[in-house]
Amino acid sequence: MKSAKDILIASVFTIAVPAIGYVSFGIVPAVLFFIGYVGGMVIWLIVQTTAPFKSIKWIYWLTFLLFFLHRVEEKVSGFFDELAEMTGVPVPDIVSIPIILLVLISVGAWIIGPWLASNGYAFGIYLVWTFFASMGITELAHFVLPFFRDEPYGYFPGMLSVLVLAPVAWYGIYKFSNYNRKPI
Repeated sequence: MKSAKDILIASVFTIAVPAIGYVSFGIVPAVLFFIGYVGGMVIWLIVQTTAPFKSIKWIYWLTFLLFFLHRVEEKVSGFFDELAEMTGVPVPDIVSIPIILLVLISVGAWIIGPWLASNGYAFGIYLVWTFFASMGITELAHFVLPFFRDEPYGYFPGMLSVLVLAPVAWYGIYKFSNYNRKPI
């Protein structure tokens, strides 16, 4: 059950992550973060699941592993340099306060979210939903961003790993939201 306090905390978190993303990377990544967190919050508010985290544990951690591999692809292929060129916002220093906060708050929450969800905290379920929404919806931006370059549509850094990451996240959304449904 979601209390007013749970909804307030989730709402603040939903605004905080994109706000830190804006300070770190500018408006484009902030909007992308916002889509993932608002999407996760909307799913959390609408889907009344009683699924225990253990029912989707393997898909969650597989998605997390794929997210890590996606981040490696982004780093190796120059995602942030490409984004900086597109937006005019320079790549921030990896040890800047906003970047450290962004990683601690977003990725840290996705690491602790399963523990919170497993222990019955509504905020943990919210974090699980934001993770699946961010990986399954927001990461599709890799297929939209090439349209904003002054060259023919082609590979955008990070695009290849999204081909696996997003469908796995969609499966997580499906499994978590359909736990209580009876097969037809």
